[in-house]
Amino acid sequence: MPDASVVADPQDLKRDAALLERTVREAGALALKMFRTELRNWTKGASSPVSEADIAVNDLIRDRLQDATPDYGWLSEESADDSARLDKSLVWIIDPIDGTRGYLAGREDWCVSAALVANASPLLAAVFAPATEEFFFAARGEGASLNGAALRATEGIALDFSKVAGPKPLVERLAMPAGATLHPRIGSLALRLCRVADRQLDAAFAGGQSRDWDLAAADLIVHEANGRMTTLAGDAIVYNRPEVTHGVLVAAGRDRHAHIVEHFRDRSVG
Repeated sequence: MPDASVVADPQDLKRDAALLERTVREAGALALKMFRTELRNWTKGASSPVSEADIAVNDLIRDRLQDATPDYGWLSEESADDSARLDKSLVWIIDPIDGTRGYLAGREDWCVSAALVANASPLLAAVFAPATEEFFFAARGEGASLNGAALRATEGIALDFSKVAGPKPLVERLAMPAGATLHPRIGSLALRLCRVADRQLDAAFAGGQSRDWDLAAADLIVHEANGRMTTLAGDAIVYNRPEVTHGVLVAAGRDRHAHIVEHFRDRSVG
């Protein structure tokens, strides 16, 4: 993970952690109130769904965070990008509802995902799945928790494919045995990655085209649960850059992550 040595004052950091938790819980409550109701929704870009709930939750988070920290940058899936964020050492990175397609379908695999990034590396993170009452939180160097209980990714290097989630063509490159069954799809990428931290998954993959807002909070939560999340080459993910799209990524406990990265490196030689 990139260096984040230049960060907010400790008192400011404590304030920001409380602000983040309070805001994400409030945002999750709003999203849950609108869940399984009749919502206006439309498609942006080629195929990305968005609804009035995404916009309402985005507006709530932006109002709470930017009112309290007007000097911080802002990057959200549901806001027009402002290049001024590139000049900020501290930036909020937000996905108001990660897993909108599932949210609109009435499934529970969606969440609110928010992170404070310091100099391209996550510093604080919150991922809240209100439909299942799961609140993940992490602060850099202080561990990760789920509903207040400490998290630690599973150890070892063995791969139980029923506890691996991600695009099947990608996972098959791990010499997946014939007839093996992957973990059922988790619509929210942030939540899929957090399942590594809470031991429901041994490993999780993200296909190409994920964005900063899909990843930043889960990245820190996995890291603080003694896991790693990187490219298949083992490179750290760098945030708040002009280009916010990322390639294929893998998250797992540290030893298993190293084993997976070595596997892909060996097969890329030549």
